[in-house]
Amino acid sequence: MSLVSLGHPYLLAGVLMASLAKRPNGMWRARYRDEAGKQHARHFTRKVDARRWLDGVTASKMAGTYVDPVIAKTTVREWCEQWLSGYASRRPSTVRQARTHIRLIEPPFGDRTLSSIRPSEVKAWTGSLQAQGYSSSYIYATYRRFAQVMGDAVHDGLIPRSPCSRRTSPGQGSQRPYVASTEQVWALYEAMEESFRPAVLLGAFVGLRTSEVAALRTSHVDFTAGVVRPEIQWPAHPLKSEASRWPVPVPLSLSEMLKTEHATVVANVLGEPVPPWSIERVMRATRSKVKGLPEGFRFHDLRHYFASLLIASGADVKVVQTRLRHASAMTTLNTYGHLWPDADESARAAVDAVLATRREATKKRGTGAATSGEGGTARG
Repeated sequence: MSLVSLGHPYLLAGVLMASLAKRPNGMWRARYRDEAGKQHARHFTRKVDARRWLDGVTASKMAGTYVDPVIAKTTVREWCEQWLSGYASRRPSTVRQARTHIRLIEPPFGDRTLSSIRPSEVKAWTGSLQAQGYSSSYIYATYRRFAQVMGDAVHDGLIPRSPCSRRTSPGQGSQRPYVASTEQVWALYEAMEESFRPAVLLGAFVGLRTSEVAALRTSHVDFTAGVVRPEIQWPAHPLKSEASRWPVPVPLSLSEMLKTEHATVVANVLGEPVPPWSIERVMRATRSKVKGLPEGFRFHDLRHYFASLLIASGADVKVVQTRLRHASAMTTLNTYGHLWPDADESARAAVDAVLATRREATKKRGTGAATSGEGGTARG
């Protein structure tokens, strides 16, 4: 039975007034008022079509999936612009990253209405990004941004449900980071412009991120005690998390190598601070001079070397997490778990030790029983 009465309005669920009536020109007018009191109407040649339209509206209202027809015309591009304006309170680097992701979202979807995007189209889009040569991790990050944008559209009442779900999600891309050898790190250090050499030390032996290296003041380093205390990231923004502020102990020999008369630990020949992009530019220009370093080697990969150095020295997960200033040990394990040496052999040895103890105990019991039996025979 239709949800709509014929010829007179009625109240549905206390919020929707709907009616269906035949006009003098023979057309059927279906109309309703939403919870804000705004009237919406459509005209149909056939009564059955008018009733079907109203039934769909009332059913969506009852199911909680109703969207204002005017709002439903919002395009992906329009919503992305509005979404970015609300996202602008984040760190500038975070906002820049979001804008970069959205530049890949808008070409295929920008002119489409939010409600018209289908899950199959989302999957086809991520597949096209892969065909264009983007890495799996970057495709996943861009997809997650689209899922975030569409999820917020649902929360804002623009669409009833998001086309993004676990079924449309691409693989996260858990490519293992490249870890340079100690010889490669020192070769990179020697090949660097002299003013940029402290950056290599801070990346490889303190584990600082590029923006943290660029912003590190000499006042953030206790050269006497041997402690580096990151306080800000370039140019003077708060660090990404509270864990990023954890101090990193360093040997006094490294403190000596980091000493400078400039305001920042890394400075150009004029003594001025060096921005992150300059550090990356010099890294790209220098890495080809070091034998074996891959073409895509980044400054951040020095941080991976630092992690491997700690793990090879016998540091446990908690120590590595603290020195890398990860908020969670899970992040450390997910990224560097494969670097802990002899994990399989340690597990085998642990189980074998228990089995060996069991074998010895069984052997002793057997020997004791045999000795007792021989003694009884002798007494007989």
